[in-house]
Amino acid sequence: MSANSRLTIAAHALAWIGLYQRQGHEVATSEQIATSANTNPVVIRRVLGELRRAGLVESRRGVGAGWSLARELRSMTLLDVYEAVEPGPLFAMHRATPDQECVVGYGIQPAMRGIYEGIEETLRHELARVTLENVLRDALAAPRVGVAETNSR
Repeated sequence: MSANSRLTIAAHALAWIGLYQRQGHEVATSEQIATSANTNPVVIRRVLGELRRAGLVESRRGVGAGWSLARELRSMTLLDVYEAVEPGPLFAMHRATPDQECVVGYGIQPAMRGIYEGIEETLRHELARVTLENVLRDALAAPRVGVAETNSR
């Protein structure tokens, strides 16, 4: 199993757009954001499409095409972003129903469901406490040991 980076990529894109707009730019392109995230622009466009459906970003077509924030970073939480890019549950049950004649097979899903509900509640609470303004602030404050300093491009 591999970890899912969609929340991280989405937070990266939003923080980057927010900083870019503060520098006086109206819109950012998916290519610019992809360069910062070191990923393919298609990945960024997919994530931004989900963020647009959630009302967190807007897109402009034609001349001057690109992406802009629909709300201020301080009014967006990581929970807003999480719900936009991870609409399903954090954990899933078996794909097929376990053997109901087995004592463990019968009881595993109810046991795990209760645990997962508690984890999800804690996760949502913690994500709701952090704004994208906090994320950008912390990203800008991260020590840059041995790396040439650059602004968003």
